Amino acid sequence: MALTFPFSALVGQDEMKLAIVIAAIDPSIGGVLVFGDRGTGKSTAVRALAALLPKMRAVVGCPYQCDPAGTPCEFCAARKGTGARKSHLVPVPVVDLPLGATEDRVVGALDLERALGQGIKAFEPGLLARANRGFLYIDEVNLLEDHLVDLLIDVAASGENVVEREGLSVRHPARFVLVGSGNPEEGELRPQLLDRFGLSVEVKTPTDLPTRVEVVRRRDTFERDPAAFVERWKKDEESLRRAIVKARERLPDVQAGDAALEQAARLCMALGTDGLRGELTLLRAARALAAYDGDKAVGDTHLKRVAAPALRHRLRRDPLDESGSSERVERAVAELFGP
Repeated sequence: MALTFPFSALVGQDEMKLAIVIAAIDPSIGGVLVFGDRGTGKSTAVRALAALLPKMRAVVGCPYQCDPAGTPCEFCAARKGTGARKSHLVPVPVVDLPLGATEDRVVGALDLERALGQGIKAFEPGLLARANRGFLYIDEVNLLEDHLVDLLIDVAASGENVVEREGLSVRHPARFVLVGSGNPEEGELRPQLLDRFGLSVEVKTPTDLPTRVEVVRRRDTFERDPAAFVERWKKDEESLRRAIVKARERLPDVQAGDAALEQAARLCMALGTDGLRGELTLLRAARALAAYDGDKAVGDTHLKRVAAPALRHRLRRDPLDESGSSERVERAVAELFGP
C-alpha cells in the first residue's frame, strides 16, 4: 500500500488546510472548492487528510459502508439476521470522480437481464456508493459535464442516490464531503454547483524563496524515502488527529448566540449575498472552528477567520467595483469587526 504525504508536512496554503479540516469536523458544511494554480498541493491535501482521519466503523459486507449505529440501508435491511449487524473498522474513503466517467459508473448500474429473467434486483454500486461517509474528489471540477453536475447537485442536496431503470428502483445513502479543485483560467463553475460548496478557497504558487525551497525539499525527501518521512511526521499527525476527534466531540456543545447570528447576518447583508445559505454556512464553519480551537461559543474571531472561504463564492458581480471577491469580503469584515 502506497504511503500518503502527511497533512502536517504541507507547507503554506493555510486557508486551504483549515477549510478541509473544518469540513472534516462538520461534513454538513457542504464540502470545499479549491481553485488555483496547478501543482499547489490541492489533491495532496485532500488525500493526506483522509489518510489522517481515524478509521470509521462500518457494517461488514455493506457496499455503502453503513454506520452500524444508524438507519440500515436497503441492502442491510434486506439481509437475513438483521438483529445484530457485525461491524469492522475501515479507512475513510477518498473516491476520485474522473471527468470522462459515464453516468452508470457514477451512480451505479442495474442488471436488467437478471432482474427480468431471474427476478433478482442486481445492482452494481458506483462511485457515489463508494464515497458514502467519505470524500468525493473531483479534479478540474469546472470542466465536469453538465448532466453529471445536475446529478451531483441532486445527490448533494438529498444525501441519497436513486437509480431507476425500466420500472426498477434502487436507493442508497450517498453522504460525502464534496471536494472540487480546478484552475479558473480553464473556465468557470456553473452557479448551481458553485452554491453547493460550503467553502471556497484560493491557492497560489508561493512567491517567496524560503517557502518554495521548503516545499520542494519536503516533497523530494518524501519521494526518496516515504517510510522515513512519514515516520518523522508521525507525532504531528497523531496530534492533529486527536484535535479533529476532540473537535467532533465538542461540536454539539458549542453555542452560537444571538450576537454571533446577528453579526453573520450583518456581514452577509453588507456583501449582498443571495439567499440565506451564506449565513448558515458561515455559522456552521465558525462553530466547527470554535470546536477545533477548544472554545465553548462562537465569537467574532471565528467569524472573521472563516468569512472569506464561506462567502467569497456567493457574491454577485458588481460592475462598479473592480475588486475581487476576496478583497470585497476582507473590506466588509474590516468595516464590521474592525481591523
